[in-house]
Amino acid sequence: MWAVRNSPSLRAVVTGGAGFLGSHLCERLLADGWRVTCVDNLVTGAARNVANLRHHKAFESIQHNVSEPLYLDDAVDAVLHFASPASPVDYADHPIATLKVGTLGTHNMLGLARAKGATFFLASTSEVYGDPQVHPQPETYWGNVNPIGPRAVYDEAKRAAEAFTMAYHRTHGMKTRIVRIFNSYGPRMRINDGRAVPNFMLQALRNQPLTVYGDGSQTRSLCYVDDLIEGIVRLLEVDYDGPVNLGTADEVSMVELATRIRDRCGSSSEIVFKPLPEDDPRQRQPDLTRAQKILGWAPHTSLDEGLTRTIAYFRDRLGTG
Repeated sequence: MWAVRNSPSLRAVVTGGAGFLGSHLCERLLADGWRVTCVDNLVTGAARNVANLRHHKAFESIQHNVSEPLYLDDAVDAVLHFASPASPVDYADHPIATLKVGTLGTHNMLGLARAKGATFFLASTSEVYGDPQVHPQPETYWGNVNPIGPRAVYDEAKRAAEAFTMAYHRTHGMKTRIVRIFNSYGPRMRINDGRAVPNFMLQALRNQPLTVYGDGSQTRSLCYVDDLIEGIVRLLEVDYDGPVNLGTADEVSMVELATRIRDRCGSSSEIVFKPLPEDDPRQRQPDLTRAQKILGWAPHTSLDEGLTRTIAYFRDRLGTG
């Protein structure tokens, strides 16, 4: 366990630290007593996400693309690699950059962690399971991924990132962690993110038609950001090098999610259906047995509670509330 609160000199480097998840992680680590170096090239991250941290004497921010080597002075105790476009819209717009940050970026950050004798923490994804043929998905499932499809730039980059991480762990004896993040949501998601929750909220708050792809029966399991960050922090603290799923076991169909968001926004939007994108997973739900056993972790925020908090953030961003 990290004795962080009694050791204020411990330093964490968070790549993608100005992004949705990265900014929440920076905030939590600071609250736990870490010194935090946020690294982000601001392609999908936003400086405003960490603006409230800039007054903190233990926080610094560097604008840098981690697909290029990063050299830092002074000690580093943990490198948490969260940099990557994370929505289908983003990695369709930045396919090569997505591949690079998952491969070259992971290699570079592993090199930094090795040079500093630091723990390396990889933010992987449920997308490594592809369109799963096993449900729910345990960490032992190898996945069903199309290596040349439009989503492959993200799916395969993350699979390669996991392979890099384990290779460094086995070859150099490095302390490594791998979290497989299932669908998450909350404040600081970009309003034009392209994923279901921000799409539906943006459309509902503007009383525009809510766009559901396919027949809307495909499911996701949505975990609120605060719960996810708690699991990440717990994983950083334990000595376990295998991948760990974090998410929620509560599945919701896309048409149900659209309806709940519309109702909570008080919107008059209709729901319209469009063709399902290629390789879009039909269902996604984590087996959380490992997280419960190793981390003593489970999500606690209900979908309705989390949606209410996130809608409030979107109202504020859009100036509609």
